[in-house]
Amino acid sequence: MSITQNYKLNIIQWYPGHIAKAEKNLKEQLKRVDVILEVRDARIPLSTHHPQVKEWIGNKSRVLVINRLDMILPQVKSIWSEWLKKQGEVPYFANAQQGQGITAIAKAAQIAGTELNERRKQRGMLPRPVRAVVIGFPNVGKSALINRLLGKRVVESAARPGVTRQLRWVKISEHLELLDAPGIIPSRLEDQQAAVKLAICDDIGEASYDNQLIAAAFVDMVNQFQETSPHLLPPHPLLSRYGVDSIIHTGEAYLEVLAASRYQGDVERTARTIISDFRKGLLGAIVLEVPKINNS
Repeated sequence: MSITQNYKLNIIQWYPGHIAKAEKNLKEQLKRVDVILEVRDARIPLSTHHPQVKEWIGNKSRVLVINRLDMILPQVKSIWSEWLKKQGEVPYFANAQQGQGITAIAKAAQIAGTELNERRKQRGMLPRPVRAVVIGFPNVGKSALINRLLGKRVVESAARPGVTRQLRWVKISEHLELLDAPGIIPSRLEDQQAAVKLAICDDIGEASYDNQLIAAAFVDMVNQFQETSPHLLPPHPLLSRYGVDSIIHTGEAYLEVLAASRYQGDVERTARTIISDFRKGLLGAIVLEVPKINNS
């Protein structure tokens, strides 16, 4: 059964007012921006790609940042890197929390801006700092990236979507200014399978989904990877953590079995524990999508 079929009666939609307002403001500010840093979640790089980004950017330079590198295995990174390059992309993998990959990202933004100042010079204009904007879904690590680029904490960052609510400029150096933008999501989440992954990864607000359905979908995804591509996951992640194997159960049945075994039959608590453990990395580096594999 497709994971999305479970959601016929539970459609995930999340488009709070502050995001609608931020998107409108962002479109205005993009006219003044030279370079776009698009940040995606390494566990779900396709599901965290906003379909309108290309339309908004037009001919401007873009640096593609795949954040949360620590949450996928090296072989998963290789698969995504190769696939993205075939799509004509140059991905910059990063772990913004730890500062990994930040220097290369700053350099890429700077190089994109050098071309801008060359054009200004040819027109007899003085050079100016490159203006860049960091965009992406909520909670993919945009604020952490800005703080790393700046070398100090100036932008509030938290492990939940929707913390950044205002657009503001942050001066990184004499040569680079960054616009910190709130997370943006499509006004309608047409792809419910992607919406499920966003919920699992905490990239949309928790009011929009049911924990038990999300946890069951997560278990189904893990089972599917274990069957089709076990080398892309840590060995038996759920069995190792909870002492109960998931592979012989559907996600829904696994929640019931695990609840009975460890959590006094409390299925909601079981679901919350599984989701929380995944988000904290306690189940190991688990990817939820890779190219060429249909996780349906």
